[in-house]
Amino acid sequence: MRRISLWAGLALAVAVLTGCPPTYPKCNDDETCKEKGEVCVQGQCQECATDDNCREGFTCQANKCAPKPPECTTDAACGSGRICEAGKCAEAQCKDDSACNGGKCQAGRCQAPKDTCTAATDCGEGQDCQGGRCVTASADSRCDYSPVRFGFNESTLDSSAQSRLGDLAACIKAATGKITLGGHADERGTEEYNLQLSNRRAAAVKRYLTDLGVPSNRLATVGYGETRPVANAATEEGWAENRRVEFQR
Repeated sequence: MRRISLWAGLALAVAVLTGCPPTYPKCNDDETCKEKGEVCVQGQCQECATDDNCREGFTCQANKCAPKPPECTTDAACGSGRICEAGKCAEAQCKDDSACNGGKCQAGRCQAPKDTCTAATDCGEGQDCQGGRCVTASADSRCDYSPVRFGFNESTLDSSAQSRLGDLAACIKAATGKITLGGHADERGTEEYNLQLSNRRAAAVKRYLTDLGVPSNRLATVGYGETRPVANAATEEGWAENRRVEFQR
C-alpha cells in the first residue's frame, strides 16, 4: 500500500513539474486551438485576436469575425468627385455627357439613353428593338404572317382562320407593299387535284381579305400543290402542317 502511494506521489510531482496540456477551449498557445481554426487569447481559444485572423472583408470584434461595415452608403460620404459603389468610395464615372457614349452624366454616373434596349419588351408600345435602340415599329413588322391552316380536302376557312384573317386584314391595310398568297396541299391525292386544291385555298384567303377591305391589287395568288411540304412525315400532324396558305412579301 505504501509502495502504491509512493508511485502516485511521484506521478503527481512529475505532472506538477512538467505541466499537463490544457483541454479545449483552454489553451497555453495557438497550437492548442489550431485544429479548430482558432487562436489562443488569454488562455481561451477564440475565433480571432486581431483583424489579421479574419478573412478579407471581416474584422475582429469581441474575438469574433464580423463583416466590416461599408465604407459608404451614399455618394455624400465620399466627397467631391467620388461616388459610392458597392459600399466603397470610387472615382466618379463621368464629369459630363461626353464620357457616356450617347448617355447622360447624372451625379457622376453615366445613364444609358432611354431608347436603348436588348429586346422589344424594353421598348414602349408601337416600338421594336433594333440594333440596341428602340425605334418606331413599322405596321408591317407587327403583322402576324404565320400560315393559315385548312382541314383535309378543304378550301373553306374555319372560324379560327377567319379570326386570324380579321386581325391580319387590319394590319395589312395599315402597312404597305404587295403580298403573294401561296396555297399548299398535303401529298394525298393526285398532283393535278392537289394543285387545284392549293389554288382554291389561296383564292379563299384573298376573297376573305378583300371582303374585309384589303385592296385586291395588293394581293396575288399562286398554287404549289404538294410540291413544297414543310413536314415530310406521312402522319396526320405532318399532313396538317402542309395544308396551308403562306404570306409571301
